[in-house]
Amino acid sequence: MSEYNRLNHCKFLIQYHIIWCPKFRFNVLNGNVESELKQILRIISTQYEFEIKEIEIMPDHIHLFILTKPIIAPTDVVRILKSISARELFKNFPKLKEFYNRSGSLWSKGYFASTVGKVSEETVKRYIQEKKSRS
Repeated sequence: MSEYNRLNHCKFLIQYHIIWCPKFRFNVLNGNVESELKQILRIISTQYEFEIKEIEIMPDHIHLFILTKPIIAPTDVVRILKSISARELFKNFPKLKEFYNRSGSLWSKGYFASTVGKVSEETVKRYIQEKKSRS
């Protein structure tokens, strides 16, 4: 099996390391909330055809290593995951909703996203530089 994915006219490997936090970075992602959130994120990923390669939930932030299709922007991935997961967590944990009632949202507005590839930046630069000398 190839390490790359395919669509009709492209071959790709689009992977992101994404991090986000609950509003005010409160320690609310523990116990049942943590396990339920993992389940929710996996369900969302299946529905939207993302692949979660690794997930870790700390009490005050989330780390995701996720593979997506090239037609989906990282901002859309984050928006989808944050909006649906917040709605589901509020539905399943009324005390969490009550806790965040004044602020109006579970997640902080910001996030971190970084591309993750199979090769380093230096390897790509060297490949491009050497390509012309071989032609």
